Amino acid sequence: MRNNFITQEYYVKGLEFEVLGDYGDYLMLKRDEVELHFFLFEALDPYQNYGQIYIRVEDIKKIYSGIKVVIYRLLEDKPWGQREFSLLDPDHNLITFGEDIPSLK
Repeated sequence: MRNNFITQEYYVKGLEFEVLGDYGDYLMLKRDEVELHFFLFEALDPYQNYGQIYIRVEDIKKIYSGIKVVIYRLLEDKPWGQREFSLLDPDHNLITFGEDIPSLK
């Protein structure tokens, strides 16, 4: 996280997370059962960042339709039995949301 405000705005306004704590160089966010923690890393070059998060969800179509940020990979059924879509946050962390495909359970 290079800039707390940019990260917070992206997740709160774009992905409907709520702020659990904002300590300037440490930010805690929550949505449903998912809690994310971010810390200031001034040396981070977003274009060299390989951070990834996979969030398992229920009702992925509802979450997908409520996204207010740019979608990196569109909602798609994957051959490994997951329905997924992905985002790239301002620090180029890849955030993938996935749900079991009911017909493949």
